[in-house]
Amino acid sequence: MAHALAPDVVSSEALEQRLAPLYERFRLRSGRLELMSGIRERRFWPVGTRPSAAASLAAEAALEKSQLERSRIGCLIHASVCRDFLEPATASVVHATLGLSPDCTVFDLSNACLGVANGMALVGGMIERGEIEAGMVVAGEDGRPLVEETIRELLLEQNQTKSNLKAAFASLTIGSGAAAVILERASEAQPGQRLVGCSRLAASEHSALCQGDHAEGGSGLLMQTDSEALLNAGNELAGRTFERFLKELDWKRESIQRVITHQVGSAHRRMLFETVGLDLELDFPTVETLGNIGSVSLPLSFSMAQDAGQIQPGQRVAMLGIGSGLNCMMLGLDW
Repeated sequence: MAHALAPDVVSSEALEQRLAPLYERFRLRSGRLELMSGIRERRFWPVGTRPSAAASLAAEAALEKSQLERSRIGCLIHASVCRDFLEPATASVVHATLGLSPDCTVFDLSNACLGVANGMALVGGMIERGEIEAGMVVAGEDGRPLVEETIRELLLEQNQTKSNLKAAFASLTIGSGAAAVILERASEAQPGQRLVGCSRLAASEHSALCQGDHAEGGSGLLMQTDSEALLNAGNELAGRTFERFLKELDWKRESIQRVITHQVGSAHRRMLFETVGLDLELDFPTVETLGNIGSVSLPLSFSMAQDAGQIQPGQRVAMLGIGSGLNCMMLGLDW
């Protein structure tokens, strides 16, 4: 796994300064956004950066780290929410940028914040069936358009209420980043670092709790989120998925030595670990400085934890992912 960090750092305080007219009208103090989310800052790509360009940066880093020959990659999946365009697949741009083989299967996979986790399971299955020797999953998320459009809409509409502002805070937590994961047949890979299994559950009755789409008359995106309901429903789903995960992989809670999560906010992290009955100290937090970076959050946090020496050879690692829909997927790795 490898990652690329977006270069432009934007603090929660800076976003609140832009919303000063609303804060003054509702008599709110600066610092509310960080207090509610635990996010001090997030990162953005320079204006005009395409998701494919961001994803390609992480992909090059993964190729260098793995020393895998490009000709052996039999499948490339671009799995982020953000895409260059509706057609063709953004993966085709990444494929050309990396100079991969024409024999490589190329497509996009979209499932909110779970895209990379889904892609890993899909590539793993292709390897198990003998279709390919190795595959790559990439993602490049750019939160800038969503944040910019959210601020524009809040300041443009004269009849905004305090409730409207509170509902928009989830959109203001979004950040940017890129990640890439390479999987290959275990017999060909270095010892350890094995994807051993995954479990998943859906709760699609909650699909209306978080929905994003192009803003009418605007140049960016807007997202409507019922944060409290999403938090509760998501953690209930995670609890059920985790019990299935332990049973299907024949793991025990006490055997898990590191946990990597999809990170939305500080309250979500605490509640998730309480729900699944794990020690919060097993987590590797990134949300305070990176915000919620969608499908990139899970693999990027793993990559940063590994680079920081927090994931060691021989450790058993649980990757806990959840995405609006609602969908939950948990991956087990023997590192």
